[in-house]
Amino acid sequence: VFMQTCFVCHQLNGEGLPGQIPPLAKSDFLAKLANEEAIRNVLAGRTGEVIVNGKKYNGTMTPLNYLADDQIANVLTYVRNSFGNEGGVVTMEEVKRVRASTAPLAANPFE
Repeated sequence: VFMQTCFVCHQLNGEGLPGQIPPLAKSDFLAKLANEEAIRNVLAGRTGEVIVNGKKYNGTMTPLNYLADDQIANVLTYVRNSFGNEGGVVTMEEVKRVRASTAPLAANPFE
């Protein structure tokens, strides 16, 4: 999933694009993010300013709600444990729970 969806913006090494796309690599922002919020960011997207590793980013992450629950759980677990990050596991059950409580989402932009 990372290689098909996420790397386009966050790059193969997870370092993002300076000044445009925040890094996932060694990300203090990601380390502080609860699983629920990380899942919601993938499902519903994110807009606005974030500070990652001391640098400001102000952009939009498009919703990826077309991904299946297991795909979201797997890619978030991968990102949380790759690129110098030391994170935990995101489960499919967590994704299902967050999806059910998340406001209506945008349609798949690729259909």
